[in-house]
Amino acid sequence: MPFEIALNPARADTLRAQGWWRDTTINACFDRVLEHSPDKTALVALTRGNEAPWRISYRELDQLVARAAASLSALGVGRGDVVSIQLPNVWQFVVTSLATSRIGGVVNPLMPILRERELVYMLDFCEATILVVPSHYRGHDHASMARSLLPQLTKLKRLVVVGEDSADGFDRVLLGSDVKASASPGSAADALQPDDVTLLMFSSGTTGAPKGVMHTSNTLLSTLFTSIEDLHLTPDDVVLAISPVGHLLGYAYQTMMPLMLGATIVLMDEWDPSVALELMRSEKVSFSSAATPFLADLLNAVEAGDPGAPSFRLLGCGGAPVPAVMVERAATCMNLTVCSIWGMTETVAGTLTQIERARELSAMADGRPVRGNEVKVVDEDGRPVPVGTTGRLLFRGSSLFVGYLRRPELNAVDAEGWFDTGDRAYTLNDERYIRINGRSKDIIIRGGENIPVFEIESLLLRHPAIAEIAIVGYPDERLGERACAFIVLKPGRTFDMEVLAEYMQASKTAKQYWPERIVICPELPKTGSGKVQKFRLRERVIAFASEQA
Repeated sequence: MPFEIALNPARADTLRAQGWWRDTTINACFDRVLEHSPDKTALVALTRGNEAPWRISYRELDQLVARAAASLSALGVGRGDVVSIQLPNVWQFVVTSLATSRIGGVVNPLMPILRERELVYMLDFCEATILVVPSHYRGHDHASMARSLLPQLTKLKRLVVVGEDSADGFDRVLLGSDVKASASPGSAADALQPDDVTLLMFSSGTTGAPKGVMHTSNTLLSTLFTSIEDLHLTPDDVVLAISPVGHLLGYAYQTMMPLMLGATIVLMDEWDPSVALELMRSEKVSFSSAATPFLADLLNAVEAGDPGAPSFRLLGCGGAPVPAVMVERAATCMNLTVCSIWGMTETVAGTLTQIERARELSAMADGRPVRGNEVKVVDEDGRPVPVGTTGRLLFRGSSLFVGYLRRPELNAVDAEGWFDTGDRAYTLNDERYIRINGRSKDIIIRGGENIPVFEIESLLLRHPAIAEIAIVGYPDERLGERACAFIVLKPGRTFDMEVLAEYMQASKTAKQYWPERIVICPELPKTGSGKVQKFRLRERVIAFASEQA
């Protein structure tokens, strides 16, 4: 697929001249690590049952990637072709993504929670050529679901199933004995160019359909290079991959960054805080990155009697502001430093709290701009606002995406390179630390997962009982937010949580997107122009949730 990117030549020249863009790729970074540390453990992959984890060296990983790259090429995948990977945190994800990059393809990670409705749109929209799925994951038959979609996906060349011993099985299709790797291990041959689109990741928003965010190697890796330095990470670090690799935080900070560094990645495909702590102890994990619910679960487990992990020194925490009490609990019961991070799929990590000041500032700030990037807070007319005043958060710099796939009208980048994030924030001090203070875009973030409110409202509005609907978020101690649907019914109709569950199930919509509370009301509060006053609804549900607590 030809990718039309919004890359301003002057911006590119400036970023190169300043050293933020290093004109390299993950392939070149991997080759350098392979040359210096071929026998070091790259991946620790969990196995089910009583078997010990499978340890894959950088040399062995290179060999697996070479075979998979040759297989993808034989299947007709070339530069600019999209390979969609709907896998949890397993070694096959790492192999497939690296193999795709090695032949110049575009990696498209997809969350395992996505179902038929979302997948058909995304796979068709990006013209995916290969789809890799697990056979089963968390009780869901992904293989059967994927096969049911094939008649609708005319561009798809091959379905690959991990964990299935069939003609579609991962081992047969991508690692089969009849495959001859065309590139020798450690080859410097690099089909991917630094300004080619290397990553396509869908981000939910308020415009209805998900948006395909495009990143090049330069935009993706620029912040990872500086983060390695600012987080004091070294090749001796062991990184626990607990954030889903289908999210940018998991993909960038838990697969790409450790591989660039030559560190060891411990892959955890299903979240369980007790298992995570056990892995941290046995593998001497030192770093991870995750949304606040993961941190909350770890703290609860330790405080309930689970042994801590002395080696675990640092957690990059994003997805939602980190509550002050969590920063304090982490320091007290785990001797863990929490560095707050703010970012979006469009920006990678936009702001980061200095590790030296994290225990002081992570509780009150979401970081300051990652080197090579800038933020500013402005009013509705684009004028900068004073410290402490809430306004629109704008972002520009080395890690800014290069546009939305086939939707350039939504890019929201002005002539000076500023991107309107849709978030509202204020600056805390002259050091440019910011605090996120709400969102202009109508999104609810539940456990680090963006709920596309407009899309779910539109879906529910098609139910024959619903006349009007407005979905708002309300605070939740563990997940950050949950969703409540305020519903106006059509005359003589009824609607409850059971009906909602049946309807959402039938629509094949990811369960994480379902509203978790319903309020039936005679009318929705509106402005004189007819716009729903969602802030009033939020006040109502927050008050109700407080009474029930």
